[in-house]
Amino acid sequence: MKKIRIVALCGVLGMLALVTSCSQSKYKKLDNGIIVSLNKIENTDAALVKLEVVSDEIIRVSSTPEKSFPSRESLVVLPQLSKTDYTVEEDQNQIILSTATIKAKVSLATGEVAFYDLDGNVLLKEADGVSKNFTPISADGCKGYSFQQVFDSPEDEAFYGLGQHQSDEWNYKGKNEELYQYNTKVSIPFVVSNKNYGLLWDNYSLTRFGNPNDYGQLSQFKLYNKEGKEGALTATYTTGKGEEFAKRDEADIDYENLETVKKFPADFPFNNSKIVWEGEIEAKESGIYHFKLYYAGYTSVSIGGKEVVGERWRTAWNPNTYKFTVELKKGERVPVKLDWKPDGGISYISLKALSPRPAEEQGKLALWSEMGQELDYYFIHGDNMDKVISGYRQLTGKATILPRWAYGFWQSRERYKTQKEVVGTLAEFRKRKIPIDNIVIDWSYWEEDQWGSHKFDASRFPDPQKMMDDIHAMNGHAMISVWPKFYTNTDNYKELDAKGFMYQQAVKDSVRDWIGKGHIGSFYDPYCKEARQLFWNQMKSNIYNFGMDAWWMDASEPDIVSNSSMEYRKKLMTPTAIGSSTEFFNTYALMNAKAIYNGQRSVDPNKRVFLLTRSGFAGLQRYSTATWSGDIGTRWEDMKAQITAGMNFAISGIPYWTMDIGGFCVEKRYEKAKEGSEDLKEWRELNTRWYQFGAFVPLFRAHGQYPYREVYNIAPKSHKAYQSILYYNKLRYRLMPYIYSLAGHVYFDDYTIMRALVMDFTKDTKVNDIDDQYMFGPSIMVCPVSKFKARERQVYLPEGSDWYDAYNGSLLKGGQTINADAPYEKMPLFVKAGSILPVGPEIEYTSQKLNAPIKLVIYTGADAQFELYEDEGLNFNYEKGKYSTISIKWSENDQKLTIGERKGEFEGMPQERIFTIVFASETNKVDFNFDDHKGKEVKYNGKLVQVEL
Repeated sequence: MKKIRIVALCGVLGMLALVTSCSQSKYKKLDNGIIVSLNKIENTDAALVKLEVVSDEIIRVSSTPEKSFPSRESLVVLPQLSKTDYTVEEDQNQIILSTATIKAKVSLATGEVAFYDLDGNVLLKEADGVSKNFTPISADGCKGYSFQQVFDSPEDEAFYGLGQHQSDEWNYKGKNEELYQYNTKVSIPFVVSNKNYGLLWDNYSLTRFGNPNDYGQLSQFKLYNKEGKEGALTATYTTGKGEEFAKRDEADIDYENLETVKKFPADFPFNNSKIVWEGEIEAKESGIYHFKLYYAGYTSVSIGGKEVVGERWRTAWNPNTYKFTVELKKGERVPVKLDWKPDGGISYISLKALSPRPAEEQGKLALWSEMGQELDYYFIHGDNMDKVISGYRQLTGKATILPRWAYGFWQSRERYKTQKEVVGTLAEFRKRKIPIDNIVIDWSYWEEDQWGSHKFDASRFPDPQKMMDDIHAMNGHAMISVWPKFYTNTDNYKELDAKGFMYQQAVKDSVRDWIGKGHIGSFYDPYCKEARQLFWNQMKSNIYNFGMDAWWMDASEPDIVSNSSMEYRKKLMTPTAIGSSTEFFNTYALMNAKAIYNGQRSVDPNKRVFLLTRSGFAGLQRYSTATWSGDIGTRWEDMKAQITAGMNFAISGIPYWTMDIGGFCVEKRYEKAKEGSEDLKEWRELNTRWYQFGAFVPLFRAHGQYPYREVYNIAPKSHKAYQSILYYNKLRYRLMPYIYSLAGHVYFDDYTIMRALVMDFTKDTKVNDIDDQYMFGPSIMVCPVSKFKARERQVYLPEGSDWYDAYNGSLLKGGQTINADAPYEKMPLFVKAGSILPVGPEIEYTSQKLNAPIKLVIYTGADAQFELYEDEGLNFNYEKGKYSTISIKWSENDQKLTIGERKGEFEGMPQERIFTIVFASETNKVDFNFDDHKGKEVKYNGKLVQVEL
């Protein structure tokens, strides 16, 4: 056995110079790792496998069927310049690369890689015989490979992350997920295991987690129509008048894009119509089939006489995906029925399936990508999920601290049509003393035929500078919607097009959008640096110079033509400046965010940038960017799906996420609801429950189509909906010292604010599949109510802690499930014993009363600590060390609170402040009516203070 000690300078982008190695070995040593040469049997086999040490806990693995590795620059991973000691050993038929904490073993025969801890326990292992198979692919004149990597996975493993998806799936173990960008779907190729490792898949094309195959048509089954004839199902088309328009046999239910909807019967009137597919299906093999329903309108599915999909709804133009499984037996005919009521004009529907796989195979960790130059992933290990996410951010960039006002409440709607409406709405909030920090200007503030001009329609926005001055005078801020879309007649389009920066296909095809008579335009190409700079310069001169505070980057998937097929979507954005759209399909939003972040910092380097984007990708957090969950529906099932969507997005390493409180696309029954109607009652309760939930996600934001979304338009002041919404709004603002401290924690410690229970209670395996509770920071457990008329809900109190009821102060033991009260006005909230909760005064905007006394609520029962973070709130001076922290610790054994010496300083920092200490215990019940609890007052001047219970 030979051992070599090496110190690496870890430059993970591109191959470093090779150094000499033993002539008998099949590997070569690099400055930061090794390359193993393999004996290829098939052309599709890997020829080379490379391991590069990034840190003690991060190792990059790449492989290629070529004779050398491509020289490529990652769009996601930043250059890594840290030095890490490691060793290399050759032991019979394997090479062992060891850091201070992990070992990576590479088979010299197969190239398969396995990771171990120092005690020899397997952390992750590529599966035997099914790894590294490459298939050549050519797209847009560019060559590359499709490939898959499969890893073994024990039965008790759980997988999280992968971005934000809308099928209400939480733990991805044994499931399938397609990673592509779509309105309401944000794909991040980063998966985190409850075994305390993560896998960052550095590929930008269409990617599949789980089964590498696409869902197949129903014709994969033996089908029988209503009369028992083999070959298809019976499709019955009924008009809104109840008349049968057509009845025909259909072997596939596949109407999911602009091309396939042409297969519907010609001239079928979709308004108020109904279509039913029914008959029987017969499986060709026994096992669990994974189904995917793609739907708009009202849809339900029954298989085998059982309703497998209860009624779901999406608006006609914006379909959603829902997945379910059914166990079928070979040769057994079972009835199937899909009921569909389109909601408006031509709508979209499909039902497809994946055939069974052995449970062990389905349960493996597997990733397949359509196109790349090399198979490339990063193994990230850590003591806990926070450490794993920290490794992800080491690779892809730190998350910034957003402007302080961004953590307050944002009011938006689709849309404020005039300057008067924008300013008037903010003024009404101030008049009613409803806390608010941000008013949002949605799309179409330009003249109808001037999309992409970035110019306000002077007839509706006569004085943009005065509008911004009025907003700022009310201590408000404004965010404005900017699309990467340009009509061909605009000056901005012409300027971009003259330099070759515009995608041409939509223009060549004369694609018209939905505005007025329909206008022709396309999107710019952010993969070109010069195009990004020009895009920003156009925004700067037309919008930013008025003093705009933040950017709303809509349709950043890119959504050039909604409801296009996957192939046409790629065609619409080809070619990119750096290669085929097939290869770079998923990263448009990342490059677009880079344009605005770098642009604003180039002209105003110390003003915090803030972007909200409808799509995203790994690395998005480094560009001061948050993501929202797109144009979701106004249904209870949509609200429930946001809980899992937000938790998985947070575990994907991007800390700032939000949603349209109340949902964006509205059922017609809510649009027409009259006072006293059941529909209006449900609308108000839905919004109330959604606001309760929305107050406890990283960013607090209401938005949507008509009915108007301001609280005073949802319900009158005397209504309990209004009162509950206002209560949670005010509670959010009272918790601002807590929330803003967490924001500092995100930047300095790679923290995650919205925390699935598995992050903090990993040893309690019961939390692995809890998909409707989460921690908001270290202390508050949030339990949203997502069922109409529910007045209680089951809550699991994780083991390892006791829990205080936030509303009555009672102490409950952990490790049990309870029926928690959930009256209309309240959502169950619990505080972990051993918590310190800093609470501020009532305020109407985040910069108000910054130096006011802070109440420290100490939830006793276990040791606790919290670090209070403060800075200047609007600039990047925190990057230069201008901030302060105060460490606060509670010792349960000594019954003593210690407020440590303040560290750091910044301009405007209060030299003295007053803390009021309130101790919560089993006997001293403290609720969230904070002003009812007086406590002990402590004058603090930056020196250590101790307070005994």
